[in-house]
Amino acid sequence: MVDEIAYRNAKGEINRLPCIFERALLAGHAVCDLAASHQIAERESIACSQPAAHADCAQMAELLREKSSFALRLTATQRILPHAMVMKIQCGGLDGLQALLDPAAPAPDVRRLVRLAREGYGDFGELPFSQVVQGVAAWKPRRRRSGAPR
Repeated sequence: MVDEIAYRNAKGEINRLPCIFERALLAGHAVCDLAASHQIAERESIACSQPAAHADCAQMAELLREKSSFALRLTATQRILPHAMVMKIQCGGLDGLQALLDPAAPAPDVRRLVRLAREGYGDFGELPFSQVVQGVAAWKPRRRRSGAPR
């Protein structure tokens, strides 16, 4: 068993620029050409290879969380969200952005969507988040399989 503190220290040293949408990428829901995968103590971590893109993704993720709060019934005092809620914001938000900006794409491409949002709207705050949040509200996690295969 790995000491969790040692793991976090090692992760911080190896992955200095963690991907903002790491959970969506690890789940296989989205792709990003700037993502660099690292294996640490039998776990996978994803880093961003471009600081400017990382800053854009951080701004987009913050807006997705803020604009999704009503649809997800979040209060302003909730700082740390459960994993399922973060997945809904990341995966659903990327789905909403894809429906708005790149509907023909086979899967959400994080860097492409953020770049298209910047090119099309300039300021991310100008995006029609009422449409984007529909993706958040509609996103459902994969169903777990019940029982072992027979």
